[in-house]
Amino acid sequence: MTQARLSVTLPEGVWITDVSTAHPEATFRVLAAMPGEDAGFGLVRITASDVESILEEMRAAEDVTSVSVLQRDEERAIVQFETTQPLLLLSARESRLPIELPVDIRDGEATVEVTASRERLSELGDQLHAFGLRFEVEYVHERIETERLLSKRQRETLLAAVEHGYYDTPRGCSLTELAGELDVAKSTCSETLHRVEEIVVKRFVRELPESNETLESTPTDRS
Repeated sequence: MTQARLSVTLPEGVWITDVSTAHPEATFRVLAAMPGEDAGFGLVRITASDVESILEEMRAAEDVTSVSVLQRDEERAIVQFETTQPLLLLSARESRLPIELPVDIRDGEATVEVTASRERLSELGDQLHAFGLRFEVEYVHERIETERLLSKRQRETLLAAVEHGYYDTPRGCSLTELAGELDVAKSTCSETLHRVEEIVVKRFVRELPESNETLESTPTDRS
């Protein structure tokens, strides 16, 4: 599966664009969302210094048909709402690709994460364009489950090393002590950790945007 993060520029004239650009310091975190036949329903957590003004602007927006405040304090509110222009939801529905929640929106920009095949991601891009949504791809990489990345013994050794403070500064335990906790020879513990570190570090570097594409592939030796 392929995992991607998109930065989507929302169009003018939509309530979330108008309200979020009028309050660029505010964060709108969409916690739940569902498209209907002619509308979209959502649950959003608003964090801002002037929550009341934002709620008033939401109620006044032509494309917002209902606003219910479920929880409220001085700088935060959780709001259930209905809108006639759920553009992100419609794009996801047409491409048959669910958008992973939560989605954060600030100053007219939505940060969207999706996991799917490259073909479905391409379909989502087409639908975003069809709805007039401009976007930039922050990253795209293949998602590898940890069960495939490390063997059972390697995972157990790594977790034990972290738990007992082997990677703390200063170290919470020595290699000899860690090997004793795992009931293995010191040489076996050292070799296993070395292989784990090689796999994890190379995987981390491969996911960096500026990583060298010619970097050797992650080792598949699972001893």
